Order: sequence, then C-alpha cells, then structure tokens
Amino acid sequence: MMKKVCVVTGTRAEYGLLKPVIEKIHQAEDLQLQLVATGTHLSPEFGLTYREIEEDGYAITEKVEMLLSSDSKVAVTKSMAVALMGFADCFERLKPDMVVILGDRYEMLMVASAAMVAGIPIAHIHGGEITEGAMDDAIRHSITKMSQLHFASTEAYRHRIIQLGEDPKNVFCVGALGVENIKREKLLSRTVLEESIGFSIDENTILVTYHPVTLEDTPSEEQFGKLLSVIEQSPNLRVIFTKANADADGRIVNHMIDRFVNEHTDRCIAFTSLGRTRYLSALQYCAAVVGNSSSGIIEAPSFHIPTVNIGNRQQGRMCADTVIHCGEETEEIKGAIAKAFSKEFRSMLSTMQNPYEKENTSEQIAEGIRKMLQNETTIKKHFFDLDFEE
Repeated sequence: MMKKVCVVTGTRAEYGLLKPVIEKIHQAEDLQLQLVATGTHLSPEFGLTYREIEEDGYAITEKVEMLLSSDSKVAVTKSMAVALMGFADCFERLKPDMVVILGDRYEMLMVASAAMVAGIPIAHIHGGEITEGAMDDAIRHSITKMSQLHFASTEAYRHRIIQLGEDPKNVFCVGALGVENIKREKLLSRTVLEESIGFSIDENTILVTYHPVTLEDTPSEEQFGKLLSVIEQSPNLRVIFTKANADADGRIVNHMIDRFVNEHTDRCIAFTSLGRTRYLSALQYCAAVVGNSSSGIIEAPSFHIPTVNIGNRQQGRMCADTVIHCGEETEEIKGAIAKAFSKEFRSMLSTMQNPYEKENTSEQIAEGIRKMLQNETTIKKHFFDLDFEE
C-alpha cells in the first residue's frame, strides 16, 4: 500500500537542502509525495520562490499562506497562529502518513504542532544542533520532542537527540544534505555564473548573508551596520549579498542592504534568492563567506574557503577549522576578515575537513522514512532514559 509522505518547505534555502530527499520520495514506488509550500515561498517580497519548485518539475500539492506584511515580533507570532490554522486544515485534507520537516524555523514549529495534534508521525532533519543566539535553538529541540524519526548531521548531534529522551533506534547520523548537494550539483563555470548574476567575481569577492539575532537586545540595525561599516572601509572588497529571511527585523536588514548596494553599485550586488545552483557556484569562486548564516558553517567548509562567523547566532554549532569566529564590533569583524585573507590562513584551508560530510545522506533519509512507514509507526513513543553513573 502506498504511503503518503508530506514534505513541507518554507524558504528557498530549505527547499535547496530538501530537494534530493524530495526526489527520492517522488521516485519511490511505495511512497506518494505530497509537497507543501509555505512561508517566504509565497511572498512577492522574498521572490515567490515556489516557482523554483515548479521549475524543477515538482507539483506543489498545497500552498499554505501565513506571512503578515511585517517582521515585528508581534507579526511573527501572529504569522505562527495563521500557519497553525492553515496546517490544521491542510493535514485534514491531505491525511499524510508522515510529515517531513527540516530545521528549526518558526514556520516548522507550527507544522510540527499541527501534525502532532492530528496524530501524524514526524521525521525531523537537522535536530540536536545548538544555535544559542537565536530562538531557533528552542524551536529545534521542541520539534525533536514532537518527532518520531530523527536524522542528525553529526554523531555529536545524534547523541544530543538521544540525550533529549529519543530512542536510539530511531535516531540516525546521516550527514548534512547541504554537503551532499555540493557533491551532486552540476555547478556553473565562473563565466556562466558571472553572466547569470551580472557581476564579476575576483580574488577579493565575498559572499555576505546576515540574519537578525533574535535573542539579543541590540537592534539589528546597529549590529548589521557595523559589518557594513567594515565593508565601506574596505574599497577593495567586492560583495554579493543574499538577503535575510522573514525573521523579526529581517526587513530592516534587507532595506539596509538595498541602500548600501545603491550607494556602491560598482562593487556590490544583492539578491533576494540566488537559487541553489547559483549560490553553491558562488561559494566555489568567492574568497570568503561573511555573516552569521548556517551555510557558512555547514556548506562553505567543503569548498575549502574561510567563513567569518559574526556574533552569537551560530554559537554552539560544531565547526570546521575554516570558520573564524568574531564578535560584532567593527574592529573584531575587520580583524577576522583580514585573517580570512591572510596567506598563512589560506595556506591551511586545503587540509581542513568538514565535520558535516557523510556519504548517501538523502538515500539514508528516504530509506529511513520508508522503513518506519512499513512498520506502521504511530505517534506513541517512550522517553529513553540514559544511565548515569552515581
């Protein structure tokens, strides 16, 4: 009997990671793919990126609207309420046998909550990680407790999921989908990429992605302004900006990017969405990644390029030696970028390993889902207690 597997995606980056899993579920003879788009996929401001899904040849089963035209904390909370109501109706109509969720965004917390109440088992990808500077940290662990099946990106994260009381037999270390995508994606040549984005890339080009830090009191405008100040003072730098997602204060960051790019059109360009192929291709040719995005921690090390990770948003994540951590003050950022460009640091990059790299990540996830569904899994589970020595 065919089992219905509902994959939910709310952002361009998340879909890029999920695509190989979606493909394998779609190709499986005993699984029926249900694909639901929500969040920024449906927003003109964020590029209506659901179109990228359709261009890849996948039919979107349902679209669940949830975003309000604001990024304040109140608006985010209200968007969560809209999402919860929308997914209650969505799951009632689709009646999936399992829901697949990646990561830790607030949209996915509502997806998990609706699935839990509806009695639908959840498969969660990228649990067990720590990001102490963002509310995503609490969301991620909450989704873990609502899920029946877990796919961690490293062994340390697998152990942490078990530490949260999850049964080891349902927790698998499979590596990171983003790293697998790098190996499988046919990346663009430098010339084709430059023509596609209308921007030339040289040895001083950096890729900047900066998201609001949702658990800090310092205004996002002040935090991000310090990074822009460093770029302002470094006229040799060429910059490709990718914009923030729909977090609280995300629009503030994006407006600052637009204003800065308009003032420096000779050496800066910005994109709401580069898309998976162009983003990974840009990583291949840029000199460094700068900001506070998880992609600088997880994907960038596989290209053996440095990441300047600013502030506390990613604090707690396992990192390769290619990652340079710094505070949010101007001089700290300036020093970290200087280190990233130094001959001494760059001479060591080729020997540095990515801890998120593992073989056949998407195959392991699809197979794990299939096996659990064959066992007629229910939402009922038992808390797994660890044995502690006195």
